[in-house]
Amino acid sequence: MRKSTFLVVIILILGCSKKEQADLIVTNSNTYTVNDENAQVEAFAIKDGKFIAVGSTATILENYDSKVILDGEAQTIVPGLIDAHCHFLVLGRNQQAVDLMGTTSFEDVVKRVIDFQNKNNLNYIRGRGWDQNDWEVKAFPNKKLLDNLFPNIPIALGRVDGHAILCNQAALDLGKVTKDSKIEGGEVVLENGELTGVLIDNAENLVLDNWPKETRDVTIKALKDAEDICFSYGLTTVNDAGLGINAIEIIDSLQQAKDLKMRVYAMVSATKENLDHFLNKCIVKTDRLNVRSFKFYADGALGSRGAMLRAPYSDKPGHFGLMVNDIKTFNETAERIANSEFQMNTHAIGDSANHAVLQTYKRVLAGKLDRRWKVEHAQVISSEDFDLFDDIIPSVQPTHATSDMYWAEERIGSERLKGAYAFKKLLDRHGKIALGTDFPVEYVSPFFTFYAAVTRQDQQQYPVGGFQMEDALSREETLKGMTIWAAYSNFEEDEKGSIEVGKVADFVILDKDIMTVDASEIPSIKVKATYVDGKKVYEQ
Repeated sequence: MRKSTFLVVIILILGCSKKEQADLIVTNSNTYTVNDENAQVEAFAIKDGKFIAVGSTATILENYDSKVILDGEAQTIVPGLIDAHCHFLVLGRNQQAVDLMGTTSFEDVVKRVIDFQNKNNLNYIRGRGWDQNDWEVKAFPNKKLLDNLFPNIPIALGRVDGHAILCNQAALDLGKVTKDSKIEGGEVVLENGELTGVLIDNAENLVLDNWPKETRDVTIKALKDAEDICFSYGLTTVNDAGLGINAIEIIDSLQQAKDLKMRVYAMVSATKENLDHFLNKCIVKTDRLNVRSFKFYADGALGSRGAMLRAPYSDKPGHFGLMVNDIKTFNETAERIANSEFQMNTHAIGDSANHAVLQTYKRVLAGKLDRRWKVEHAQVISSEDFDLFDDIIPSVQPTHATSDMYWAEERIGSERLKGAYAFKKLLDRHGKIALGTDFPVEYVSPFFTFYAAVTRQDQQQYPVGGFQMEDALSREETLKGMTIWAAYSNFEEDEKGSIEVGKVADFVILDKDIMTVDASEIPSIKVKATYVDGKKVYEQ
């Protein structure tokens, strides 16, 4: 009898020892894996920062053990969300500036500047977020009131899209800007022959190039502030659309020291200095940083009439917009990048800019396979140009459609509007689409992105039935655009973007089922927890 008991105990011990140890097991969840089969599962196991098993709760618990087992309580889990086009560092910087998002008038802008300065007492004031299209008087603002209130403190207030700034005279004096100042790819806006203080696109640099340089400590604080915000929305990878050498080096150093956990896909600003620096090096790739692309500007923004159109603006006869960089520079830059391993991601809003970008891409990439070059925004496309996206990735921001729909037809007319914000057409032509927010141009929330893509409505559910619903995306397409397709656009689909064995264990727990909840509730979805490498980085 003792021998039999002893054998039973040995067998039980051996049976238990067959279980593989994991660092974390999640059970009883409603997990959308976003794998090739779009499978839903209950459970997964994680070890050394990667998913090692995915399946049913019973199967996972039968084969794996862990000191930490998290009961998912039927909550919805999705892969770590990827913002395919944003301005991560700028978001952080904005936490140290005047927030002008949602202002309803120029007087509202000025009040916020006064309140900000009363609290902070700075020698230089930056702000961002105003949009004259949201005001009753939709004309560009004028600097006169700021001049009276702040005669000696330079002020630069960025429009929501970053393609125009309003400066007071003290700021204009930094760059010696006069009514006769001219700059290629930009405009110094005059009214009755006098400076208004508004500088569009490249003209911004007349002032900003003379602004006090940001210290390393300020940059670090901005990055950490941005990380906190993004983790709270379930973002685990951000594609920062326009970084310089110094910022990238700081990001890398923080990540290596484990002081910055956010994964960053860096689009390097395509200046001559940056091109010379990175094209003479190999692609930079670590667990958290990927430097393998350049961000180039073809034109400006539609809201400030800087987007380059093939025919004049419907609400400004004779005005075609601006090419931020001349076509010769663009062609030469594209050729240099095409002869390297790097990707090119070009900002193109207007139909003229998109046409030029696509034609150049096709020419310089002829015979080159799997380059995954992107058009960032791809907002207004001529009907004959959609076919050119067969091997070019459209990287779009769905909330732009619902923000711009109030005035877009005034800008470009009803005929051109048919090819604007055409996300479904772009997806059907290419087969994949990368989705982002363009924050802080829009709000950070990826749930606003999801809602706009699916409903084509604002959060007041306007317009009834949705804006150009033929270009809405399904929920499945939208989730892919924010996960696996965004990862693909970064050459990272084998390491992230879905909950599969061997991939990094980035995932997000939501308080509602984003795939089945009533569409009106999508914008109010909250993140209960965000995990990177299987470790919790945010909890509600």
